[in-house]
Amino acid sequence: MNTKQKIQAEIDSLNEDYLDELYLLLKDFTQSKQHSKKPSFMSKLKQIKIDAPEDFSTNIDEK
Repeated sequence: MNTKQKIQAEIDSLNEDYLDELYLLLKDFTQSKQHSKKPSFMSKLKQIKIDAPEDFSTNIDEK
């Protein structure tokens, strides 16, 4: 019996009154796992903000 089958067996044996509470626990668990994923390299790059002239060489001779 794999883990998913064990979970299903526990759910099947659970009193109907507790299913709403179990659902909320499961929902919170899955959401926390989705948010804890490591952000990708590209998503990190998208967060970088640069405040500079469009052409960095525009004022290079002035210094």
